[in-house]
Amino acid sequence: MLQNIFQSFLVVAEKPAMGLKLTIAAGITNMILDYVFIAVFHLGIAGAAYATVASVFVGGCIPLIYFILPNKTPLRLGKTTLDFSSLLKTVANGSSELVGNIAMSVVSILYNFQLIRIAGENGVASYGALMYVSFIFAAVFLGYGIGRSPIVSYHYGAGNSKELKNLFSKDAIIITISSILLFILSESLSFPLAMLFGGYDKELFAMIQTAFIIYSPAYLFMGANLSASSFFTALNNGFVSALISFLRTLVFQCAAVLVLPLLWGINGIWIAEIVAEVCAFIIVALSIIACRKKYSYF
Repeated sequence: MLQNIFQSFLVVAEKPAMGLKLTIAAGITNMILDYVFIAVFHLGIAGAAYATVASVFVGGCIPLIYFILPNKTPLRLGKTTLDFSSLLKTVANGSSELVGNIAMSVVSILYNFQLIRIAGENGVASYGALMYVSFIFAAVFLGYGIGRSPIVSYHYGAGNSKELKNLFSKDAIIITISSILLFILSESLSFPLAMLFGGYDKELFAMIQTAFIIYSPAYLFMGANLSASSFFTALNNGFVSALISFLRTLVFQCAAVLVLPLLWGINGIWIAEIVAEVCAFIIVALSIIACRKKYSYF
């Protein structure tokens, strides 16, 4: 919890590089101690758990100490009182992230259920390979959203509509270019990625490659949808952010993965993400237009 929360605080404190270094340090700590506890001390699976605990201490405790002690940033931890009103607003504003994570688990279960029914173990293995890569690609948009949210919040709170418009236009350009590049990258790497995950089995290899090729257009819309959700969170509009996240990750995906396989079999499952992202993109566009006067971002 501390490791995740302090990433946002470090961005606000204008220390994003420190956040990156702590994340890398935590990961390296985990890898080194995995080897030490498992291979050297023969602690087995418990050793892996100890290594994980040690790594999050690095990521969570170092920034905790940094903000407790005098530092060169405007932020410092100190005594406070419980402000239930602010806590309630914070929880409500972050509801989209809650909904998104819950929905992701539910949707994954549903995808696996459909895949094991239609294509058996190879279908589940193909989905696993697809999700490994998709999480990496989505992390590009998620990381960008986390990094620019404090800037959006600052200018919105300051009433600086001119800079908000500037941020929105740059946002649109960056997301559009990134989405196109990831789409091209996913299509281009379909063969080597399929070989990496399923090269040992001809049928599995073909299924994974097909999944990557069909799924790739989803990246053209995914960036805008993820960015819009975090953008409205930064504008303190938890309702719109949660609505986008709820419809995108739960309603549209669940409906698509239940209906489309009836029409196109296993290919319908790979198409489901595209349909869900397109539907969510329409909601995003309508939300941006509906809220433009309130926030004056274009």
